Amino acid sequence: MPENIIVVNDLKKIFRVHEKNGTGLGASLQLLFNRKYKYITAVNGINLKIKKGEIRGLIGPNGAGKSTIIKVISGILFPTGGTVEAMGYVPWLQRKEYVKNIGVVLGQKTQLLWDLPATDTFSLHKEIYKIPEQKYKANLDYFQNVLQIEAVIKKPVRTLSLGERMKCELVCALLHEPELVYLDEPTIGLDLFAKEAFRHYIKKINRERGTTFILTTHDLDEIENLSDNITIINHGAIIYDGSVDKLFAVFANRKTIEVKFLSRLNHDVLNGFKVVEFDSISAKIEVDLGECNIQDEVYKILKTLPVRDINIESICIEEVIKQIYNDPSGCL
Repeated sequence: MPENIIVVNDLKKIFRVHEKNGTGLGASLQLLFNRKYKYITAVNGINLKIKKGEIRGLIGPNGAGKSTIIKVISGILFPTGGTVEAMGYVPWLQRKEYVKNIGVVLGQKTQLLWDLPATDTFSLHKEIYKIPEQKYKANLDYFQNVLQIEAVIKKPVRTLSLGERMKCELVCALLHEPELVYLDEPTIGLDLFAKEAFRHYIKKINRERGTTFILTTHDLDEIENLSDNITIINHGAIIYDGSVDKLFAVFANRKTIEVKFLSRLNHDVLNGFKVVEFDSISAKIEVDLGECNIQDEVYKILKTLPVRDINIESICIEEVIKQIYNDPSGCL
């Protein structure tokens, strides 16, 4: 069984922020002499283990605590309490040694030199990480091919589109072949073809080199297609931690049958079904797989209704996540 590359125990992060009562100059001056504070708990005692070589998806609504967790385990922030061990390092205490073995892309926070071509940043990156010349050239050639950036990297960064810049950010994060990579919204701004190429590359490098990826994103298709396991965060706590397959097995326990009729019908003829949408010429019928068999329900529909077309839809990952946010009581 693969060893754990990250172990988080009872991690807490509390921010202290000052409160301003009132508006105007008087209220601002009062802060100088009688400042009041409030405490905001961003991360509330989480426990997390990530195995070496896995792709872990970390998701949650805005303000859930995802970015704070990433910043703590990447060594940018100190925790208020708890412990983190990553590749044998305490990230915020052994930061210099630790960062040699990680790659980080934090949203739209650029590491590219704004007025220079991306190749200049890559060259600087090569010197900082002491990447051998042969490895540097091989990796750069590969990224140019996968991300289609051969012409892009020769232009000043300020002239690039968001999608083009994000491709270059990805190169910076992966160029030195880190053992652990943190990716925060890595495909933001990318077109469909570039997203697919990126996903293919992540899977390839994960498979061939055993690189561990921690992915935070609001693109749930990306989570579903890339992640071995996912951790769902809400209000600073973990509400689900496990495989994508288990998530669907537990929560995606229903299907929707979309039926189009040969003629207009009254709603009364559907009394024996759980109808979630109806407009006289079509209907959507929900089937609870724990209560009945989908084949039996389809047979019943075909036998009792004048069907022109029928389609069975599985619950999508977006609906599963919404269900967990709304009722997290049975997740852990």
